Amino acid sequence: MPKPLLGEQYSDLEQQDGALQFGMWVFLGSELLLFSALFALYASYRSMYPADFEQAIRHNTLVYGTANLYLLLTSSLCAALAVWAMRRGRPRLTLGLLATTIVMGLGFLVIKGAEYLVHIREGALPGRYYHWHELPSFGANRFYSLYWVMTGLHALHVTAGLCVLGWLSLRVMKGAYSVEHHAGLEMGTLYWHLVDIVWIFLWPLLYLS
Repeated sequence: MPKPLLGEQYSDLEQQDGALQFGMWVFLGSELLLFSALFALYASYRSMYPADFEQAIRHNTLVYGTANLYLLLTSSLCAALAVWAMRRGRPRLTLGLLATTIVMGLGFLVIKGAEYLVHIREGALPGRYYHWHELPSFGANRFYSLYWVMTGLHALHVTAGLCVLGWLSLRVMKGAYSVEHHAGLEMGTLYWHLVDIVWIFLWPLLYLS
């Protein structure tokens, strides 16, 4: 098994791992601030158009959103178990759990794509492209504009998370992590947990009235 690489700016691997953990938490904090701003905007518009938002939510694709909720919750469990397996010196199990997480993440994007197609056919598009005759109100327009922005941004984070998981899988295959030093794996899966947590907040806002 190759020895973990030590950056020249660090005195030892423990210091390097600590810097990685601190940097990741700072990054995750900035991501939460981004989504918090969108949540605040959503709350503002919903207070202005409560009836229109409730109508739009009732007409939204609950089955798709709920299926994706369970997919992400299960994938987050698999990501956590991957770290658990590495801590116990089981790289093959770690790799299998990461692969399972990736498959579930891809499943999320497939379901989200199918859901987007439903909205496109209905005309529930953002901004001036909105032309859904069943809900012609301005409030419904605002809801679906926010829906596309928030879920689209989240889908980009899912895609980025899948790239991270793929990179982690390659690192596991190369033996880059060990029982003692696997901070990179832990921080990479932590990003995936962020993706899951954001959807836990988006699901009731967008699908439950």
